[in-house]
Amino acid sequence: MSNAAPARRLAVIGAGWAGLSAAVRATEAGARVVLFDMARQAGGRARSTPQDGLDLDNGQHILIGAYRETLALMRQVGVDVDQGFWRQPLALVSPDGLGLRLPGGPAVPAFVRGVLGWSELPWRARLALLAHAARWRLGGFRCPADWSVARLCEHLPRAAFDALIDPLCVAALNTPAREASAQVLLTVLKEALFGPPGGADLLLPRRPLQDLLPGPALAWLQSHGTLWRPGCRVQYVAPQAGGGWQVDGEAFDAVVLACSAIEAARLLASLAPEWSSTAAALAYQPIVTVWLRHPGLHWPQAMMSFPAQATPGLPAPAQFGFDLGRLGLAPDTFALVISGAAEWVARGTEDTVQALRRQLQHAFAGSTPAWQDERVSLLAVRTEKRATFACTPDLHRPSASPLPGLAVAGDYVAGPFPATLEGAVRSGRLAIEGLQQA
Repeated sequence: MSNAAPARRLAVIGAGWAGLSAAVRATEAGARVVLFDMARQAGGRARSTPQDGLDLDNGQHILIGAYRETLALMRQVGVDVDQGFWRQPLALVSPDGLGLRLPGGPAVPAFVRGVLGWSELPWRARLALLAHAARWRLGGFRCPADWSVARLCEHLPRAAFDALIDPLCVAALNTPAREASAQVLLTVLKEALFGPPGGADLLLPRRPLQDLLPGPALAWLQSHGTLWRPGCRVQYVAPQAGGGWQVDGEAFDAVVLACSAIEAARLLASLAPEWSSTAAALAYQPIVTVWLRHPGLHWPQAMMSFPAQATPGLPAPAQFGFDLGRLGLAPDTFALVISGAAEWVARGTEDTVQALRRQLQHAFAGSTPAWQDERVSLLAVRTEKRATFACTPDLHRPSASPLPGLAVAGDYVAGPFPATLEGAVRSGRLAIEGLQQA
């Protein structure tokens, strides 16, 4: 592809958020796009599927105000973002009403005011947190590539680390702090907490994910001439003599691989073996989401943060919970998210749900009405074993441009961000821009 003459035909393999982003960008540039996906539904790992009369998302996703490209793409394909999300300044509040609440306004003053007003955090911890944040900002949010988050924060008081850094790390990187990349977390903090006003705002979906991008984007693409081929697992890609590519024998001017790293590694195993080995070597972290029903119960906030190991000897699997009734999605229904969930996947569903019930009973023990286990029913449990790549220090991620005329889009390709929806959407745009500049 070139700026002057976009590819006449472009194959986008994979209709997740990266593939949809790439397809929209390419269509804007004048390409005729064919969109393949091995599933019969667009959206990849961030989609909605029906269960017991509800459209449940494949995991409870959180967006933030700093997801500028994702929000812009939604608006472009016709989504009313203001109606689609519950937006509020960052609040990491536990069931007892304690936690960090950021006010609105410019990022740095809001963060300082929020931390200084965090009354349950000791003054020493508050001041140390502000001092660390100032050093990170003055240092350009850079650190040695081999540092873990635990190493980055080794002199931060434990109270501040447990209350803010650890939950932010597991939410953004889905990797325990002792194993997570400090540099990637610093990049996230720069974009969210210290970027433009509103960057740290929480955006909680008030509609199923399918209605917030996959469905509208696919409709937009088809209205602009894109050919949609669901349930089609591509078997091979191969360069053509004289230029261009073959996809299962069909000719294209260029290709974007927007499938999973495992699928991309399979397709490029003989064409780019080093790239394929790098992609195949990525390790993954699971996420478990549990949906529970409790008739007549409402939480004081749509989103709750649960402290890790709040009581010695009492396991605390979930880090965050969401009142789907408050979000207008499902009355009396609560989604509990367990990130970095390898331990709980190993324990099995029954142990995980039992531990989660005990965690909620203890967390809401002083609430009115209390969380009563006998009134709670299990609606669903979904385990995404390869939810995100393990975002470890100095991680070698595969490039977005392994071969001429072929680009790769996905939240796992080389870049400064962890595996997020914004990372996926950005990678789609960058893949098309890379093909245009080639």
